[in-house]
Amino acid sequence: MHVSPEAWLITIVVMAAVLIADVVVIGRRPHEPSMKEAGIAIGVFSALAVAFGLGVWYFSGPRFAGEFFAGWLTEYSLSVDNLFIFVLIMANLRVPRELQQYALMVGIVLALIFRGIFIALGAAAIERFSWVFFVFGAFLIYTAIKLYLDYRQHDEDDEVTENAMMRWVRRAFPSTDGFRGTKLTVREAGKRLITPMLFVVVALGSTDLLFALDSIPAIYGLTQEAYLVFTANVFALMGLRQLYFLIGGLLQRLVYLSVGLSVVLAFIGVKLVLHALHEYHLDERWGFSAEIPIWASLTVIIATLAVTTVASLIKSGRDARQQAE
Repeated sequence: MHVSPEAWLITIVVMAAVLIADVVVIGRRPHEPSMKEAGIAIGVFSALAVAFGLGVWYFSGPRFAGEFFAGWLTEYSLSVDNLFIFVLIMANLRVPRELQQYALMVGIVLALIFRGIFIALGAAAIERFSWVFFVFGAFLIYTAIKLYLDYRQHDEDDEVTENAMMRWVRRAFPSTDGFRGTKLTVREAGKRLITPMLFVVVALGSTDLLFALDSIPAIYGLTQEAYLVFTANVFALMGLRQLYFLIGGLLQRLVYLSVGLSVVLAFIGVKLVLHALHEYHLDERWGFSAEIPIWASLTVIIATLAVTTVASLIKSGRDARQQAE
């Protein structure tokens, strides 16, 4: 897939303009979005993603369009799973409801920065070293197993925000006893103090860094086109903060989401390992074709997520009826 420097520049400028406008609006008017506002935003961003994918189909063919849609769906699903952690961060740090949208926007911008760095590093590694597919594949299989084991243990760590970075910030800097709007630092009684909003930003940023370690290898298992990797990640993150408010308690009803994602990540991990075998012509030596076509990957992803969602809603509904009896 050939993407000219001009196309890269236009894509980055347009997406950056959307994010900057969003940040300015939220910074001036932090609030809790209504259901209507959140629904319209998610619909617009989803429509833009679909339109972009159709544009890829028109200019570059169905193969690359399929890779974009598979990457977008996978990254979006991982991002929804990450909302569980965002919910815990907001609850533990007692972020006022009207400030949560601003905090989420900051977290999304940080996620874009970290993912951009990992996308560039991943593209450079893939271009120079074919064996990196073995590493990515093994890491995703490990992540899938860990995700499933965490689900089995029902581990809900209320101290999710207390990572090493957060502990260092708490020890190193004096802070105010409450939020000061969206300000990260304030000067009070002649002293510069940090606010709880800075704790929120640090928690989201350090968590986003860990998220990028999972998401970038996953999408490189579906496409090696850096342009599609970048755009799929951006579209997956757009509208995520509105989704946070729109689905609300629905997050808690998606009880099998981690299981579904573990299946998707394990599938992509195996696909990466098979692709590495193909790169070294080991599949030909052993007498089989190791490449999995993108239509098969897209089918597995959509079917897994659909079954996961339906099964989750059925179980949640059944549990709710049993508790009501």
